[in-house]
Amino acid sequence: MYISTFFLLTSFIFSRVRGHGGVTNYVIDAVDYPGYNAFESPEGQATIARPYHTIDPMLDPLDAAMSCNNDGGPVGEGGTQLSGTIQAGSNITAVYGYAFLSSFTTFWPLRLWAHPGSLWLHPYGPATVYMARCPGPCAESNSRDLKWFKIDHAGLLSGNLVDGDWGSGIVSKTGVYTATVPAALSDGEYLIRHELIAIHAYWTGPQFYVECAQLKVVGGGGRLPSEEYLVSFPGAYHSSDPGFNVDLYSPEAPTITTYELPGPAVWTGND
Repeated sequence: MYISTFFLLTSFIFSRVRGHGGVTNYVIDAVDYPGYNAFESPEGQATIARPYHTIDPMLDPLDAAMSCNNDGGPVGEGGTQLSGTIQAGSNITAVYGYAFLSSFTTFWPLRLWAHPGSLWLHPYGPATVYMARCPGPCAESNSRDLKWFKIDHAGLLSGNLVDGDWGSGIVSKTGVYTATVPAALSDGEYLIRHELIAIHAYWTGPQFYVECAQLKVVGGGGRLPSEEYLVSFPGAYHSSDPGFNVDLYSPEAPTITTYELPGPAVWTGND
């Protein structure tokens, strides 16, 4: 059992090198849509992604930016906010990239944006995907005002807390996370919210990596989730949630084989 030694080492390394990341692009029906580049200004960016202004995680589940890791609005002045068309029942793949900010040298910050699809360095924790219906054009909607429903989640998939396979581990292994838009969903404009929650640093609490994009759903089944599936961001999560209070370093961790996912149940469109 080497997890404690591993994390002690990485704690030192990441005090000198911070490695964070986000969604770099989306793939829908073999069509690649560029994401938002948080290192550049909005000017000249044409993207289905909503802007996010930092690749650093949010640490407070009640952070005002929890909906889309920004002020809730679309791409800013000089940029072009697009929407990706997706058939209900089809898959959308979020491709993740990673950046390293180094203070080992005098060149601060040394910024290296890893190639899209690069491996995610935080394999411990869940992955979730939400959608929210816009009352009109999504470009005119603030993500903080919308009601969100979960279409996918993956927590502890197998094994125990320490050596098991996690939802975020899918991205660590493949560089991507794929979810299916429910076939029963009504046509219309939506935001989609991809989220990776890293739980390795119990001393600071969970780390929330959130990015959103705009979609136009077509060919749907005309259904919408009921109130029991709908949540707001912020508001859906609280620091007291069991899934945010997991200590991977505890003596009991290697014997625990269950994990309580945060947020509502997944809406599949069947109820």
